Amino acid sequence: MPTTASASRMRELKEREDARYHAARPKSTALRQRASAVMPNGVPMAWMRGSYHHEPPWVAGAAGAHFTDVDGFSYADFNIADMSMFCGYAPAPVVRATHEAMLRGNQFMLPVEDAIVVAEELGRRFGLPQWQFTSSASQANMEAIRIARVATGREKVLVFDGKYHGHLDQTLVALDDTGQVIPEERGLSSLGAAQSVVVPFNDSEALRAALQRGDIALVMTEPALTNNHVLILPDPGFHVALRALTREAGALLCIDETHTQVVGPGGLTRAWGLQPDLVTAGKSIAAGVPLGAWGMCAELADLMTQRKGPDGERDGLIATGGTLFGNPLGLAAARAAMLEVLTPQAYAHTQALGTELAAGMRAAVQRAGLPWYIHELGPRAGYVFAPQPPRNAAEARAVQDDTLARLIRVWLANRGVWEAIVGAGPTVPVPAVREDVALYLEAFDGLLQALVR
Repeated sequence: MPTTASASRMRELKEREDARYHAARPKSTALRQRASAVMPNGVPMAWMRGSYHHEPPWVAGAAGAHFTDVDGFSYADFNIADMSMFCGYAPAPVVRATHEAMLRGNQFMLPVEDAIVVAEELGRRFGLPQWQFTSSASQANMEAIRIARVATGREKVLVFDGKYHGHLDQTLVALDDTGQVIPEERGLSSLGAAQSVVVPFNDSEALRAALQRGDIALVMTEPALTNNHVLILPDPGFHVALRALTREAGALLCIDETHTQVVGPGGLTRAWGLQPDLVTAGKSIAAGVPLGAWGMCAELADLMTQRKGPDGERDGLIATGGTLFGNPLGLAAARAAMLEVLTPQAYAHTQALGTELAAGMRAAVQRAGLPWYIHELGPRAGYVFAPQPPRNAAEARAVQDDTLARLIRVWLANRGVWEAIVGAGPTVPVPAVREDVALYLEAFDGLLQALVR
């Protein structure tokens, strides 16, 4: 067992907490039962059901760092919709900006000035000069892959084991027991897997060997892997090696900042001085209003420039774009979010609370005598059910305990704390205050004491 708590004690507590949760939320249960007649799983998106062992709470409303469900329970939200609501719920500048955008017209399939302002701000933050917009980070990653293929004349994409870059055939891949790349979920094309290469994170030699084959168009990675139930940080020097090896092999490098942009303006690209050819972002850059963005170096921007053929027709088009991409509503939200909500002061506030949260979690673990590692990255903290942090996805899987992770989240939910993605750990949103951190720590400490009693 990765923890000193017994399996029987974990099961006992989880069964008790699940029963307590369901007994207190009859309205959420009734809504899902009604919804099952018109939606598979009784929810608008399967994840809303599959992410939990218990019924999902149906939301009645939200403000700041809290939301309330239809049964009247309020939650301090430390998952903030998988970090898409890092700005908090209903931030006044974004409410104002999107209201005004709707009054002006929220979709034209023509440019508006906000696009310039947002692109300029993204350029200042992430250091890349040219930008395009989509409706999600998944779509931004797809467009990055496509332009990399044009730029390199190659087909394949290299990703690191344990990654998540959205719902793309080329990135929803995994290794089977023989080391072959296979689709990660049902419904994905085997042809997509054939265009992908998977190597362990923090393994420069495996990366070098894969790149030496000369068929990789793009290496796509988060600067720190955030989707392994735990956070996986790069080894010292790994990003230097990553950049050098991709340049040497003629492959492009894309940094996906969708989750890690919460650490500060420009995310970890700016904080760590990374030099990618492409950056992708989404989620919180528009305060949860659907918007994705991808930035590129000047050479790639030149490839995007549409030129006319001999009869004035468009020539040499790259397969990018979508009807709702770069719409005025998302751009208005992003302008307000970045210029008025995601300020240096806001990042400093969340990092200070993140440090306080991680320190309190470490103290709780020590009091309980559990051999757990508590990690910290800006406003984000989390727990590893082992004394040392994992260096790659295989190590993360080896120490994961799904029963314990699910117990933690339902225990917290029953005490007014929401940590939705199982095992992801908490992230402090912009409008959170010290009392929210104290509420989390009180609930977390109570669980650990119950585990070892």
